[in-house]
Amino acid sequence: MIPKNDRLVVETDQNSYAARNKADVFEPNDAFTLKSRGDVKSMLDDYQGAFENLDNANVLELNDAFTLRSRAVVKTKLDDYQGTFEDLDKANVIEPNNAFTLKNRGNVKRMLDDYQGTLQDLDKVDVLEPNDAFTLRNRADVKRKLDDYQGALEDLDKANVLEPNNAFTLRNRADVKRKLDDIQGTLEDLDKADVLEPNHAFTLRNRGKCQKDVR
Repeated sequence: MIPKNDRLVVETDQNSYAARNKADVFEPNDAFTLKSRGDVKSMLDDYQGAFENLDNANVLELNDAFTLRSRAVVKTKLDDYQGTFEDLDKANVIEPNNAFTLKNRGNVKRMLDDYQGTLQDLDKVDVLEPNDAFTLRNRADVKRKLDDYQGALEDLDKANVLEPNNAFTLRNRADVKRKLDDIQGTLEDLDKADVLEPNHAFTLRNRGKCQKDVR
């Protein structure tokens, strides 16, 4: 059975979907209706249907940044990372320096193993929306992949101040501290992460390695 609050969200989305279907009958081929219905379908996890509506909206209203961003999100859900990148790249030309565009383009560049490109986008996001823990964690992950462990540690320290007691942050910071030979700091972060999310495989595996190093 769907919990009451979740049921309300589902019913609201379905009512919204029904309303947009009626609008499409009275005004077929209306870009705004197609965009709205595409967004609702995306919320209902109908990503293929959302893509088709947003694709049609883009034909009717070519190069609309909102449509491109929405379609990019849907393409990510459909594992079309190259298509996601292309839509976000176009959206950035139309509306430069939009934090949502840059954050998502940075994320898809990371999926495409373009780590330097990811850093460039996330650096811009950090200027536009400073002190965002999500951005800092993602940037730290990329810095770690590029062996910039000190830079990764600085980002994770900031993220931990902004959102204390986040197990994901603590696990990643522990890994960075281990790379910097701070074994005691590594164990402290892993112990905290284990309290927040007990028996996580990464935590247990790495804590076991560190305990061996201490002996």
